Amino acid sequence: MELQEIDTAIDRAHTRKSALEGGGEEAAARAEADTAEVALGELRLKSDEIGRTQQKLEHEIDSLTQKAAAEERRLYDGSIANVKELESIRHEIDNLKRRRGDREDELLTLMEEREGIDGQAAEAEKRSSELRVLVDDVAERSGGELEEIGRQLASRTAAREAIVPAIDPELLELYEELRAQKKGIGVAALVDGVCQGCHEKLSAMELDKLKRIDGVKRCEYCRRIVIFA
Repeated sequence: MELQEIDTAIDRAHTRKSALEGGGEEAAARAEADTAEVALGELRLKSDEIGRTQQKLEHEIDSLTQKAAAEERRLYDGSIANVKELESIRHEIDNLKRRRGDREDELLTLMEEREGIDGQAAEAEKRSSELRVLVDDVAERSGGELEEIGRQLASRTAAREAIVPAIDPELLELYEELRAQKKGIGVAALVDGVCQGCHEKLSAMELDKLKRIDGVKRCEYCRRIVIFA
């Protein structure tokens, strides 16, 4: 049973070691960070695009304002006496002001949209920075954990080598065969009549039979070696 516990610990250590060496956790963290950076880039591009449209609108509003002012000067400077021409100028002034009002409404909508996007970009930048720090932390932890796993494997391998010589060779061979067949578990404890390998409850008759066996005791269901706990 002690050998089984050591072997189980060694198997788990090797599984964890393989996962760390494969970079699964670090790769997942890096992928998440990359996705956050892409999202940030898209928000910045959208903000820049709105900024360019905003500049065009501001330029157009300024141009319309100047044109309207120029027409108003013509209207009131006394240089034009023709009633029809004056009426035409008033109509043009109204049209220019209406167009300017429409552009100002568009500009206000764009400014509000850009403000929202810039807020999202600020949050995305913060998230991206946090994830990059996480990537570095995962990489650092992985390196430290690999060193610790190496020490554990060395210690448990030494403990295994100390136990193996004391076990009957035929029993050891059976144990190794069962481990290969039963997902690493060749020996299981019997707790309250339940095999901890397959979790089946043995009959009272079978339990009594096992208690009277002097040799190797095996579960009637999974055929693992069993030890009364």
